[in-house]
Amino acid sequence: MYKNKNTDGTLNICGKKIKTLRASQSPKVSQRMFADKLQLLGLDLDKNAIQRIECGKRFVTDIELVIIAKAFEISVGELLS
Repeated sequence: MYKNKNTDGTLNICGKKIKTLRASQSPKVSQRMFADKLQLLGLDLDKNAIQRIECGKRFVTDIELVIIAKAFEISVGELLS
């Protein structure tokens, strides 16, 4: 049976990139602060959802990808590369 997972078992391909981008901001942005920023952009995610995305334990929808990319001021393609 086919399962929607990467070869490393994660459920998304952007989680590591999101974690890297978030942690590299100056001053450093916590998961809670990032969740607050996303909520201001209309995406209702909490700190726990951010944590699960970053560690690859949660799928990310296309709608979420667009708003996350907007929060980082990058393209969706950059999140997926």
